[in-house]
Amino acid sequence: MRAETQNIVAEIEKSLDLLAQRMDYETAPHRLEEFNARVEDPDLWNDPEKAQKLMRDRQMLVDAMGVHDGIRSELTDNVELIELGEMEDDAEVVAEAEDALKALAEKAAQKELEALLDGEADANDTFLEINAGAGGTEACDWAQMLQRMYVRWAEKRGYKVELQSEEAGAEAGIKSCAYKISGHNAYGWLKSESGVHRLVRISPFGKGTRETSFASVWVYPVVDDNIEIEVNPADIRIDTFRSSGAGGQHVNTTDSAVRITHHPTGIVVTSSEKSQHQNRDIAMKALKSRLYQLELDRRNAAINEAHENKGSAGWGNQIRSYVLQPYQMVKDLRTEHETSDTKGVLDGDLDAFMAATLAMDVAGKSRAEAKAE
Repeated sequence: MRAETQNIVAEIEKSLDLLAQRMDYETAPHRLEEFNARVEDPDLWNDPEKAQKLMRDRQMLVDAMGVHDGIRSELTDNVELIELGEMEDDAEVVAEAEDALKALAEKAAQKELEALLDGEADANDTFLEINAGAGGTEACDWAQMLQRMYVRWAEKRGYKVELQSEEAGAEAGIKSCAYKISGHNAYGWLKSESGVHRLVRISPFGKGTRETSFASVWVYPVVDDNIEIEVNPADIRIDTFRSSGAGGQHVNTTDSAVRITHHPTGIVVTSSEKSQHQNRDIAMKALKSRLYQLELDRRNAAINEAHENKGSAGWGNQIRSYVLQPYQMVKDLRTEHETSDTKGVLDGDLDAFMAATLAMDVAGKSRAEAKAE
């Protein structure tokens, strides 16, 4: 078998391993037996809501097993055809099987991606917040670079990008900004970006020295109508204030900006649109989304470590380093994925970093375990 074909087989095997990990393949047959036994219970439909959930869960497991087993069967069949063709010196059979493997690799990669993005809120729209951290003006400029990077990433994917609020830096850049990004799987992709991002470069502000800057990114899903989040009015304070942007395309001046503070958690959200009524609605939705994100974190810390690992925007808390001098390198400190194409990354080429982190989370590895490997 040619080396190129062996590499394709290895990629398919890798996808199969991830699919198996995602559904815990070793226990899947036993769980399916349990589902089937419960479906046969004549009292099942006494509780229609519970019954529907059971049927959905059963079908998801059946589909996942079918995908995995189907890919495995196709892989085995085509590898055997290639071996047979090579034994009989039949180039046509070998070529057809190799083409089939290439198509199967694409199918497996697509199913792998779907497995990575099947979390409870992965399909939802998302809020994205960026805040400048340690580093003063340098950090504010870095926060604006991240703002541009994520907007470009979202636009490349055809997502709708809406600026919710923005606070200009004292001399340059931004202190903070918040966006709503809308599109299928927006949260599923972006959730891996929560954390502190570190930049090392020669200062562009006349210092000529190498500077280190930090900015924090926080991503949380937009809560849709299918998810109920109750907020006690006694737990919040609503303030109105005047807000103004730095000019340009994001200029935003109003006397009706709204800030909501949630006392039990300390969460603060703002909105600076034209209408105070609109701002209250946007800010309340953002608050509910933040509260829902906290609940997701509590439920499954292995999948989303953003809240507990984020910490302050400074040394020791970063998830990714962007080095522009003395060499070119972007490296994710959780997965060790890296690239020297710093320009591409800052222009929004982030998919490889996101996929690597999602794969690590699906495998159930902690940040420390991934580093140890």
